[in-house]
Amino acid sequence: MEQLKFDFDEPRSVPEKPAAPQPTGQEKEVQKQGRSGRRSLKEGVSKDIVLPPDEELFSKSYYPIGQVAEMFGEQTSLIRYWENEFKVLKPKKNKKGDRYFRPEDVKTLYLINHLLRDRKFTIEGAKEYLKNEKAAMQKFELITSLEKMKLFLTQFRDNL
Repeated sequence: MEQLKFDFDEPRSVPEKPAAPQPTGQEKEVQKQGRSGRRSLKEGVSKDIVLPPDEELFSKSYYPIGQVAEMFGEQTSLIRYWENEFKVLKPKKNKKGDRYFRPEDVKTLYLINHLLRDRKFTIEGAKEYLKNEKAAMQKFELITSLEKMKLFLTQFRDNL
């Protein structure tokens, strides 16, 4: 058997890897979210929700789950999870199993999102709050309208 000789003085040539393609805008967003696709609580979570005004929201009878998830800036899997956790949400399903949310369900999802993201409730805490607080939706709508009025008045004051 012959012994192998190694020459450590000569540098070995390592084949170069081809450059990785640059990620697109959507891929960058997925990378920013992390592996699980969940957003960090440090990112202003519910401030970017684009919920249409009531007149526009109630103009349609049903909203598909993709459109609802887009309104909240969340993934459809999270909306399905909330549906399973909160028995208040009962979207209609067609024969194929697609979920369609009524405008009332969208408003309830907005309240759930507010409780979980802004007020930092746990899932169990939010369930208890919704169960024990009969007028939770009215209180929430009153608070949001007051916040809108406050924003309007501060902008009005700044423009003076």
